[in-house]
Amino acid sequence: MDSTVRHRYSPANLEDVRTYSVNDRSTKVRRESFLAPTAVNPSLLEFLESLPQVLKADDLRAVVDSIVRAHRIGKPVVLGIGGHVVKCGLAPLIIDLMERGIVAAVAMNGGASIHDFEVATLGTTSEDVAASLESGMFGMVQETGESMNAAIVAGSERGLGMGAALGAALVQNQAPYLDQSLLAAGIRLNLPVLVYAVIGADTIHMHAGANGAAIGQTSYLDFRLLVSVLKDLGNGGVYLNIGSSVVLPEVFLKALNLARNLSSDPVENFTAVNMDMLQSYRPLENVVRRPTQKAKGSGYYLTGHHEIMVPLVFQLVLAKLEAEGAQAQ
Repeated sequence: MDSTVRHRYSPANLEDVRTYSVNDRSTKVRRESFLAPTAVNPSLLEFLESLPQVLKADDLRAVVDSIVRAHRIGKPVVLGIGGHVVKCGLAPLIIDLMERGIVAAVAMNGGASIHDFEVATLGTTSEDVAASLESGMFGMVQETGESMNAAIVAGSERGLGMGAALGAALVQNQAPYLDQSLLAAGIRLNLPVLVYAVIGADTIHMHAGANGAAIGQTSYLDFRLLVSVLKDLGNGGVYLNIGSSVVLPEVFLKALNLARNLSSDPVENFTAVNMDMLQSYRPLENVVRRPTQKAKGSGYYLTGHHEIMVPLVFQLVLAKLEAEGAQAQ
């Protein structure tokens, strides 16, 4: 390359740079918003208030406040969960929240129902997929496939949704670990625990006892039940999608649309939250953004491991309810 081309530019002369006073500048960060150190071993609420007043710390406070407010005014807090939430050992916490009247309904995908059912009946769940896939024996545990498919068929004959069918079977058979089961808690507390199956996506669909008509009938009934739940979401309710990146966000969007279609009152002004280890397209669009953008609602996303973030959020909720003197049953 010709040297005259490479060196035709001279360094910029900064003598004529325009500036303005800091008094005229709009800024995003002020020292008043910085973290406020606390004493050793602060209370949960002291810890929450000590966090910087920025970004996700503000979102965390907003989510906690939304759940507290929903409980105080009698609006539903609905959880949509994936299987990892159950595998992380969070069912006892969710059951406690259901018993306290804080969580009004739980929706789960098929994988979550399998983990929940196995915990209730076996006390264990979650096989090593890679180890059994090569032999073709992944998901082929006889007891799980037979009992769950039989429960779904029996439930379809009784006109039950899938969640109620599975929960009723656990209760009727006196599963040894009922206290660990969301499905059983739904029966005991008479609260909706709903299951959304994707044909071919769940291991029990590989068993001879699987009945596509019964699976479709019971899961579709649970979809219609979710529509009725979401009709009450407006003006203060909260929906949290936790650990489901595809199935529950899609189900929620359609159920919400039907709730708005069928409701005489607008289903708006609610809080939608996505909590997951990674943020992905469908939860952000179908839960956080689209349902709230034009409907006077609020959408948030909190990123982190379920076994840490879910207890953190709801322990903060319980602490705030106690501090405000609200009934948490």
